[in-house]
Amino acid sequence: MKIPCELIVWYVLPSIRRELARELVEHHGMTQAEVARRFGVTDAAISQYLKSKRGTSQEMESSGKYGEFRKEVERAATRITNGSDIVTETCRICEMVKKSGMLVSVYETHTGVKAPLCVCPQME
Repeated sequence: MKIPCELIVWYVLPSIRRELARELVEHHGMTQAEVARRFGVTDAAISQYLKSKRGTSQEMESSGKYGEFRKEVERAATRITNGSDIVTETCRICEMVKKSGMLVSVYETHTGVKAPLCVCPQME
């Protein structure tokens, strides 16, 4: 059985990196090399994110929450350009993915079973 954290590593984090890389390069004027250095990956990896050869997740994109996800990425990119770090912002976006219910869709699609309570958004 796959645990939710595995699915985050395989599907959610690459999507976060892809969208953050796009936002930082296209709207904040960073070079691919600068984004790669901040992410701790190669320039080639950033190129693949920008060309959507890495980091695509149909489950996330069709979740109905992708607009909310993109807005959080935009806010994170602005915070990064103002001095925040990639780790903090990636964790913030990942939390949003979990709280919004996007992770439930990823989990259920890839495991074929109902998501456990630890994946489901907490009712407030």
